[in-house]
Amino acid sequence: MTKIIIIGGGAAGYFTAINAKENNPELDITILEKGKDVLQKVKISGGGRCNVTHACFIPKDLVQFYPRGKKELLGPFHQFMTGDTFEWFEERGVPLKIEDDNRVFPEANTSQAIIDCFQNAVDKLKIKVLTNCGVNEVYQQENKWVINTKNETFTADKVVFAAGSSKKVWDLCKTLNHSIVEPVPSLFTFNINDKRLVDLLGTSVPNATVNIVGTKLEASGPLLITHWGMSGPAVLKLSAFGARILADKNYQYNVMVNWLSRPTDKVLNVLLNLKKKEPRKTVILKSPFSEISKRLWERFVIASEIRNNQNWADLKNAQLENLANQLTKGMFNANGRTTFKDEFVTAGGVDLKEINFKRFESKQHKNLFFVGEVLNIDAVTGGFNFQNAWTGGFICAKALAEV
Repeated sequence: MTKIIIIGGGAAGYFTAINAKENNPELDITILEKGKDVLQKVKISGGGRCNVTHACFIPKDLVQFYPRGKKELLGPFHQFMTGDTFEWFEERGVPLKIEDDNRVFPEANTSQAIIDCFQNAVDKLKIKVLTNCGVNEVYQQENKWVINTKNETFTADKVVFAAGSSKKVWDLCKTLNHSIVEPVPSLFTFNINDKRLVDLLGTSVPNATVNIVGTKLEASGPLLITHWGMSGPAVLKLSAFGARILADKNYQYNVMVNWLSRPTDKVLNVLLNLKKKEPRKTVILKSPFSEISKRLWERFVIASEIRNNQNWADLKNAQLENLANQLTKGMFNANGRTTFKDEFVTAGGVDLKEINFKRFESKQHKNLFFVGEVLNIDAVTGGFNFQNAWTGGFICAKALAEV
């Protein structure tokens, strides 16, 4: 009987184990989890609802959401894709639903539906799951793998690393002649202390364009003002694609925000027209742009050196230009970062050049596999990191099931 040890009791580890055993019931599979609980990231993802995947059904479009792993995942996505994820869970009694922003959740609206699905499958297939079982050493001996934990030593024919972003596990990978791309945080909010944003917690705009000054980094989408500064899809996307650049800058950089995602001259024309059409109206009282809330508009007016009682007719051209620039070229200084909720994602991990992505197998060692975030693959927020886990787990499982 082929013995398999899977290191890591998270999404990738469970998905790999279940699919491998379904492909080949003769396998003897054990999952080793260092913590006291399994599937912790599944539990907290999507605010406790589990953002299972994203409703993007074309591989070449889907890979665009991966700052690292884009090229390597294209082939695998042709084998197991978003539609396959829907089918996989539906067949096991967990129907999924697509929300307005294309994120995908279980219809039950709770991550427990996914956890129960995995746990039931593991129990039914008699896959062993051992918690409080951190791995200290992995090495080869006479064509077998030896896995040492604090309490027990295991031998296996095949080993899968599915332990996510773990320094200890990456150190183990180094002992097996694998290179680790040094990890830096991905998916974080921008810490910005600016009087224009003070006390505007929860204020958002539907489509801002955000640039990191002095780089080519740019992203558009909803932007949210938080207690610490800025968040929302536009900022999180920028943090993912700029993870290494922003780490190199020690998280000190300038951000330019076009709150309306419109050209400055077009916005200036709107303001000039208001000066003609509504000359007697007080500028600060009402935002002429539906996307900009009254309170945010007030901040931009004050920052443009327009007095509280000034009418449109009283504005000088310099003030109108200042206001157009505040709306389309607002400059903010970022100083530091804050983790996005509990969904901490890391850019870094096992070097992708050392992996055969037709099997998710090591090129250095036969029968050694890697799936999920242990690899130098990460994505923007929205269910993409889980899709990487499902795809890698599915393909790896087929390789494990071979006799």
